[in-house]
Amino acid sequence: MVKGRIFSGMQPSGNFHLGNYLGALSNWVKLQHEYECFFCIVDWHALTSSFEDPSRLPDYIHNMALDWLSAGLDPEKNRIFIQSHVKEHAELHLLLSMMTPLSWLERVPTYKDKLQQLGEQGKDINTYGFLGYPVLMTADIILYKADTVPVGEDQLPHLELAREMVRRFNFIYKQEVFPEPKGYIGAAPVVPGIDGRKMSKSYGNEIPFAASPEELRARVRLMVTDPQRIKRTDPGRPEICPVFTFHKLYSPAELGEIETDCRNAGIGCVDCKKRLAEHMVEALADIHHRRQDWAARPNDVKDILENGAKRARETAQATMEQVRSVMHMG
Repeated sequence: MVKGRIFSGMQPSGNFHLGNYLGALSNWVKLQHEYECFFCIVDWHALTSSFEDPSRLPDYIHNMALDWLSAGLDPEKNRIFIQSHVKEHAELHLLLSMMTPLSWLERVPTYKDKLQQLGEQGKDINTYGFLGYPVLMTADIILYKADTVPVGEDQLPHLELAREMVRRFNFIYKQEVFPEPKGYIGAAPVVPGIDGRKMSKSYGNEIPFAASPEELRARVRLMVTDPQRIKRTDPGRPEICPVFTFHKLYSPAELGEIETDCRNAGIGCVDCKKRLAEHMVEALADIHHRRQDWAARPNDVKDILENGAKRARETAQATMEQVRSVMHMG
């Protein structure tokens, strides 16, 4: 029995990494068996911070589709599509923007934080598109009357704004056109990068999701460990070691042994990382093979995205007919 309808999307703003997979995509793969799902590559959202040079966007979109398919998203079960291929997203965004108070957008906590953060990176984001990001996000969700949205805790303010916008729309036009979407916060581990900070493309500390076994081993070799463990005979502190964090994810059967050996200097950091790398290679082998298979069939990937957009558009058009009707737009 289907629990409800999910919409979720990701920006194709760079290459996917293991933190993205563990934090979001792995949950999508599980949820697809419980919900009716719309999974969207939100390329218009990516333009909010990369409008000056979108030349790499097609490659990012294609690679994201490969990542999703290789992770196990089923194109028959889900609508997998590109945001800009369903123009109703733009129409609903425009209509919502007419009735969204400016103060609502300015009070979103992440707005000023990202304005400063991206501004320090030299990006010009003093634009309506950046300010109106939550309006487009709301349009994405409610266009499909999704009642559930997988989100991280940092996105909850955006989702609460979406709920306010739904209530405002339904109140103004005196019809329950849209359901109020609720957040789904799955078990998402905090994934460190190879330097110990949170894994992020902006830090250059990521492990690429599409990494070959050789590249994966090479990235793991570069991971920092306990800074106080200088010599092989020094006891370690696994609780502060990024390598041990990954062992929790990829070496659960050996975790107690690894922790004991680390604390007692029974294993050195080099060997500890070698063991981790082999467990990761084994765990990600099926994903790696599926990605190679999909990468060899680019036309099939294109067809999946086009078919996904066609199926998504059927739902979107029905929603917009209702929206135009209650707004007396003909």
